[in-house]
Amino acid sequence: MSGLNSALETHLGTGVTTICRCWALSRRDGVVMGFTDHDTVLAFDGISFKPDTGLSALALQQSTGLSVDNTEALGALSDTAVREDEIEAGRYDGAEVRAWLVNWADVDARQLQFRGTIGELKRAGGAFEAELRGLTEALNVPLGRTYQKSCSAVLGDEECTFDLDTPGYVSERAAEVVTDRRVFRFADMAGFAPDWFRHGVLKVQGGVASGLQGMIKRDIVEGDARVIELWHPLGAEVAAGDLLRIEAGCDKRMPTCQFKFNNLLNFQGFPDIPGDDWTISDPTRSPRLDGGSRR
Repeated sequence: MSGLNSALETHLGTGVTTICRCWALSRRDGVVMGFTDHDTVLAFDGISFKPDTGLSALALQQSTGLSVDNTEALGALSDTAVREDEIEAGRYDGAEVRAWLVNWADVDARQLQFRGTIGELKRAGGAFEAELRGLTEALNVPLGRTYQKSCSAVLGDEECTFDLDTPGYVSERAAEVVTDRRVFRFADMAGFAPDWFRHGVLKVQGGVASGLQGMIKRDIVEGDARVIELWHPLGAEVAAGDLLRIEAGCDKRMPTCQFKFNNLLNFQGFPDIPGDDWTISDPTRSPRLDGGSRR
């Protein structure tokens, strides 16, 4: 029992126990939910753990390697707990999960058994099944730079350093006409060149879809209207009047970084890398060898 909370260890040593399990789920939008398999409400760490939510967990199996911890949370979808529309909207994607073994007669006697995030989430027939990934999952993510012509930074991140709040690079306006949660039409968006927002991000800041965002596929002018089209539909409906934030896009090319954003000093690509045809060329006078199409 090494490493156990001392009060819990003492309790387990009595042979007659009052043990239950508690789970806390913290979404990225700040919502925190508590669940327990006990029959009454428990509270600690500022969280109320509710019974009768239909949530349970399979046996916790953790390894010392970098594989995904083999544990799952099972539950029934309900309006008072985990709702299907919020799962569809992506509200639970990447949510943090913590699981404790708790003495329900003395909640100070508890032990944190698991901490991780929600991975793959399936739902069918009014129920859901969520894969829980441990903290070592982050160590499986490839790190380091890739030598490529295009920029590897994300517009506005710590490597790019560009301030997206710079005047002329963001538009905050109310939604007007929305089709299929994917196509946004505006009667007037003066001051921005066509295609200015392509490759950018549209973020919803009001309404039931608040907090959701999508990557912009097209930004075109159709007659007197400006049309912003996303690659994929948002996970919730956007109504007319909901506040939107539309950020300028970057196609990762050096000329775009230089002339659109005036940020060439922070360009994270390698535009002068020779193409594959350079490595197999004969030592004779050749046309431009940059890996591009010869036309």
